[in-house]
Amino acid sequence: MYTQAIDLAPHGDTATTGDARERAFEAAIAQDRRIEAQDWMPEGYRKTLIRQISQHAHSEVVGMLPEGNWVTRAPSLQRKAILLAKVQDEGGHGLYLYAAAETLGVSRDELIDALLSGRAKYSSIFNYPAPSWADMGAIGWLVDGAAIMNQIPLCRCSYGPYARAMIRICKEESFHQRQGFDIMLSLSRGSAAQKAMAQEALNRWWWPVVMMFGPSDSESIHSAQTTAWGIKRISNDELRQRFIDATVPQAALLGLTIPDPDLKWNAERGHHDHGAIDWSEFRRVLAGDGPCNRERLAARRRAHENGAWVREAAMAHAARQARRELATAATPEASEA
Repeated sequence: MYTQAIDLAPHGDTATTGDARERAFEAAIAQDRRIEAQDWMPEGYRKTLIRQISQHAHSEVVGMLPEGNWVTRAPSLQRKAILLAKVQDEGGHGLYLYAAAETLGVSRDELIDALLSGRAKYSSIFNYPAPSWADMGAIGWLVDGAAIMNQIPLCRCSYGPYARAMIRICKEESFHQRQGFDIMLSLSRGSAAQKAMAQEALNRWWWPVVMMFGPSDSESIHSAQTTAWGIKRISNDELRQRFIDATVPQAALLGLTIPDPDLKWNAERGHHDHGAIDWSEFRRVLAGDGPCNRERLAARRRAHENGAWVREAAMAHAARQARRELATAATPEASEA
């Protein structure tokens, strides 16, 4: 395994030092101890975390867009307030995760530039449109439900800052999932038109959500290594199966039909069997050719440009405060105090 020891200064026995550090790292992983920002880590581990945490942060921020579009159109003042609070939560999640990524030696400007330039990925699920109010229910119930299924194991991630950020995020996501289910429940118990709206939203979101967990384990290029490092705890296929098993009875309670004619209970396995997943669609959307890829990135670029004055003002204020503190510390009175 390549390590950061390759980049150390030439003096001293760097090979021995690097080997010792690597052994200490591997021992910590084997003993299920947390790796912290100040600890030595292999370069591959650091880069993998930057990729995963930043993609997670980008997904939280881009995920605000379809819901933010419905804040002013929600059917009641209470629904508006709840949805606004949820969008605010998602922004906070992005902040926690960008901060966690920064502990790995990458700047937030670098991360955001990678998103805006199209070099970085975010969850493909947010490249689908949300044309009806029922989509707010489907996103909360299904998308956030899948996110919780995927993110709870990350609370035990081997990297401390990421794991701790996930604890709070998962608590808030659980409320988001309940909010979405409540919307779907209200619609399914409403008029025939409202129930049809809920069913139509479920029909559109089901397969993209099932694909959210990523490709099958046999085709996932990162899973084996991230699992060995303790970043990932449960495989894509197992997480997908858990989500389906948990969601089927919820759909039955709502009186809605999951759009998979091959979905059935397998008593021998103790799980639901499901139909074939169209991975060609997943790859196409991930590559940038989804219904809303261009729209989502364009919206983020506009927001970044329109917020430039806020960032400039914050930096100017911080610089002024630093000068004042330096001047105060330099005075005799401050020294005596």
